[in-house]
Amino acid sequence: MSIEELQHICEQFKGVTQDIKWESHLCFNVGQKMFLVTLPDGFPHTASFKTTNEYFEELCNREGIIPAPYLARHQWVHLDDINRLSRIEWEKYIRISYELVYDKLPSKLKKEIV
Repeated sequence: MSIEELQHICEQFKGVTQDIKWESHLCFNVGQKMFLVTLPDGFPHTASFKTTNEYFEELCNREGIIPAPYLARHQWVHLDDINRLSRIEWEKYIRISYELVYDKLPSKLKKEIV
């Protein structure tokens, strides 16, 4: 996997924006709320994303995946290498993360997202 491939997956969802936070983290957002954070300049490339309670435990039992610092209480996980997941897994978990964040947006904002 590459950052560009993750970017391509994220761009498939409506209303996704990208920005740089904390000087070097490429963040993918919906309604100005993050659902995926990557570190494209690091090696290996790392990433963090929001997930469900069920998948949080399952993912954290895998090698190289830990509760995300500062965000674990909101069921975010951190991967020490984006290659820990296959493309199919990335598509699944990015979709879940996007939907979890999108679903929490105010109705008015959801209507504005195209």
